[in-house]
Amino acid sequence: MSKLNVAVIVGSNRRQSLNRALANALVKLGPDNIAVRFVPIDDLPLFNQDLETPLPESVARFKAEIAAADGLLFVTPEHNRSIPAALKNAVDWGARPYGQNSWTGKPAAIAGTSPGALGAAIAQQHLRHILGSLGAHVMGGEVYIAFKPGLIDADGNIADDGTRKFLQAFIDQFATLLARFAQPQRAAA
Repeated sequence: MSKLNVAVIVGSNRRQSLNRALANALVKLGPDNIAVRFVPIDDLPLFNQDLETPLPESVARFKAEIAAADGLLFVTPEHNRSIPAALKNAVDWGARPYGQNSWTGKPAAIAGTSPGALGAAIAQQHLRHILGSLGAHVMGGEVYIAFKPGLIDADGNIADDGTRKFLQAFIDQFATLLARFAQPQRAAA
């Protein structure tokens, strides 16, 4: 059986991003039948409809990586009770030009962390709403983790047993969703 391709989009451009660390730890929990590619968003220009023709090279690359993915894993912080500007910019580029929406029909899962008690919960609600309105199939359930020192060990693994089991269940559910979406496509091929 061929591997399912998952595009991981981290909503933070920060070099020492807590969410990049969480994304790396989540990827380690994934099953062997999933191939992961981290899709950068830090090189995308600020969305401007005037730039749609021709698409900037970084946008064309981004849209091609989304198109090649069987599913999407978003791991994002919360900025001012919403999604970060860099992530919103990426979502906007993915939906454009008109008639070339990269999000339509893609299964997606959303997770996030922050040092605050709500752990990016509101950002996830906003992202879920935006992606759903753009035609993505966003997995139910919420994964907002309050980031505490020691959550992720020196090897990049989730150190807390309870949190690891919770995140393992999340990744397993996402893998099941991906497999369900892939079955009709593979049967038709």
